[in-house]
Amino acid sequence: MFPNYIWDIASANKTIYLTFDDGPTPEITNWTLNTLNKFNAKATFFCIGNNIEKHPIIFQNILEEGHSIGNHTHNHIKGWKTKTEDYLANISKAQKIIHSKKNDSDNTINLFRPPYGKITTKQGNSLINKGYKIIMWDILSFDWDDKVSKETCLNNVIKKTTNGSIIVFHDSVKASKNLQYVLPKVLEHFSHLNYNFSAITF
Repeated sequence: MFPNYIWDIASANKTIYLTFDDGPTPEITNWTLNTLNKFNAKATFFCIGNNIEKHPIIFQNILEEGHSIGNHTHNHIKGWKTKTEDYLANISKAQKIIHSKKNDSDNTINLFRPPYGKITTKQGNSLINKGYKIIMWDILSFDWDDKVSKETCLNNVIKKTTNGSIIVFHDSVKASKNLQYVLPKVLEHFSHLNYNFSAITF
């Protein structure tokens, strides 16, 4: 399904792609950056436009640490429940904020991840036609789910991750308890197996 979306990234080297949705968030994003830095790991942050506006310094911290940025809409809206023109406008609003903070040109390839993974075919095709790369995943950590224990969250990642996997975490308050337990252990585990942690770039 959805072959035009990116679910994993083939790599000749042992590479994992960590991604973080929903930030920047004062309570957890800087902790995430510090933890990644300890392992010389790069990641991709799918940011909410409204959160970038509220926390511009934290957003700059992400950029300064050398991570890549993706668009996660301006207000974390569901594609399935939003008219296509409204959905695209919301994404465009977030992208303008991202470009202004990054000093990007309009020719930059934009990364996008739909909140909740819910996007219609029409919405997806429209974004692809606008030059976006839609980044999905092959590993969900379920770090946001308070019914999922931190041990189960860790196992979700350790047991299923392979070379080229795109892993979804969240730098959000809701996910922080599980994330703070799981992320250091994931970084340590796969570092010992000689994996690299790379940002998604095209």
